[in-house]
Amino acid sequence: MKLIVAVIKPFKLEEVREALTSLGVQGLMVSEVKGYGRQAGHTEIYRGAEYVVNFVPKIKLELVVADEMVDKAIETLATTAKTGKIGDGKLFVLPVEQALRVRTGETGDEAI
Repeated sequence: MKLIVAVIKPFKLEEVREALTSLGVQGLMVSEVKGYGRQAGHTEIYRGAEYVVNFVPKIKLELVVADEMVDKAIETLATTAKTGKIGDGKLFVLPVEQALRVRTGETGDEAI
C-alpha cells in the first residue's frame, strides 16, 4: 500500500475527485492548506493598495491505494490537476506499513 499526498489548486478539487472515483479510489482525505513553492507567493492589488501574498491557498489530498493501483492513481492525479501554469502542485508517494479499519478490524488492503 502507498499513501499519495497531492497538493493541488482549489478549483481542481471536484474534477480530481471525480477522476479518482471513476478509477476506483474508494476514499480520500481533503484539507485546505496554505503554502508556497518556487513562486514564493505573489503581489496583489486590493482597493488600490498593493500587498504581498506569501502563502497561496491550496488543497491537500491524501489517499491510500493498493500497490497495483499506484501508477494509475498518480497518472490520473497528474493529468487531471494540471493546468500548465505555475503552482499546479506536487505529488508525494510514501509507503504504508499497515492499515486497520476500526469498525470491522480488517487489515491491509481490505482496510482501504
